[in-house]
Amino acid sequence: MSTSSVPPAREYIAQGSPTIVIDDAATTRLLDGMLDQLGELSRVLLIPPDFTRFHSGAGPITVALWNMLHARGAREVKVLPALGTHVPMTRVQLERMYPGIPAEAFVAHQWRTDLEMLGEVPGAFVREVSGGRVDYSIRCEINALAARGGWDRIFSIGQLVPHEVIGIANQNKNIFVGTGGKDVIDKSHFLGAVCNMETIMGRADTPVRAVLDYMSDNFAAHLPITYVMTVRGNDNGRLVTRGLFAGDGKESFRKGAALSQQVNLDLLDAPLQRVVVFLDPEEFHSTWIGDKALYRTRMALADGGELIIMAPGVNTFGEDKGIDALIRKYGYRGTEHTLAAVAANPEELGRNLSAAAHLIHGSSEGRFRVVWCPGGLTRAEVESVGYEYGAVEAMLNRYDPAVLTDGWNEQAGVFFIRNPALGLWALRTSFAQSA
Repeated sequence: MSTSSVPPAREYIAQGSPTIVIDDAATTRLLDGMLDQLGELSRVLLIPPDFTRFHSGAGPITVALWNMLHARGAREVKVLPALGTHVPMTRVQLERMYPGIPAEAFVAHQWRTDLEMLGEVPGAFVREVSGGRVDYSIRCEINALAARGGWDRIFSIGQLVPHEVIGIANQNKNIFVGTGGKDVIDKSHFLGAVCNMETIMGRADTPVRAVLDYMSDNFAAHLPITYVMTVRGNDNGRLVTRGLFAGDGKESFRKGAALSQQVNLDLLDAPLQRVVVFLDPEEFHSTWIGDKALYRTRMALADGGELIIMAPGVNTFGEDKGIDALIRKYGYRGTEHTLAAVAANPEELGRNLSAAAHLIHGSSEGRFRVVWCPGGLTRAEVESVGYEYGAVEAMLNRYDPAVLTDGWNEQAGVFFIRNPALGLWALRTSFAQSA
């Protein structure tokens, strides 16, 4: 559809700073003002994240919008969690993250089948933004319910936070990847991986963001999407909302991304020799998700340093059985090895580029040690994919999360991180210029 008939993008909420706390009452007031501006809405689709983003603040916002929309007379409100390749949320997870929303309101995204084709980003554009590293077109296809549901409004809800594939997570990534198909998920992740994640993380303008913006501008401008985005940070050990931004276009994202760079970048003056990360067993069940511990700390780790990942809830590599098998077969063995495997196995790894990207992201490239301490994987399994193994109970006794504080712990001699999904740890010199 031509974008010439589409009204200009509007901003509805732009509030935040590194020091304020936007509590539930303030959030409700801001959302209420947004709905006032949007007018009567009869049929609405909410697209929040899944349980792997439990700490995003999107859960309470989704519940608030659900209740407010019904109070305003909405006839139908559906909830489509942006799963990407993740497994569908369980009933327990839905009730925990979205309390009060009935089970029949939720629709599970099927990333291989429930799709509507909107267009295709040309290979020449992808080649340009990747600096010639890749040369393929990318299909823009999203969940059919979102694409042709005839909604009065689609609310995409999520958190702006440093991310290994796109730089700053959320906004249109929530739509095109979170409710997208295999082609865009595979190719966008591989694009980010080959363009060097350490030059991408924490930055608003990246090759993958450029591709998704192309999709927004050329294929999805007719869809009535409003992005509702949080910025979350720590306030004396308590997770709080520092910013809330909502709008139909890019400006809200840019304002929120700038705040995320202030709130979520933990910049250090010297590299770290030993980092210990704890993964909440309720949230992290696979290395596919749990390797955020590696992604978000790699820029801070010293050459020859050590990363210890304590993950009592992790019992598998991939959330998808097919991807799990690929991880077990090819392992986390670095960029050179993975690219060679893609070239040598085009019908297997070459057809699963998101898995190949993950294998690149999940390797230290031999620069530092990675000691994985999972609750449900054996030593043989962990070592078979290229990591060192640690016994989780012994490590939890040595580095007790109830005792350690976030940051440097002098007595234990470690830098401790309780939730790697909430930030990015890097050397200050990496962000000496504007991110």
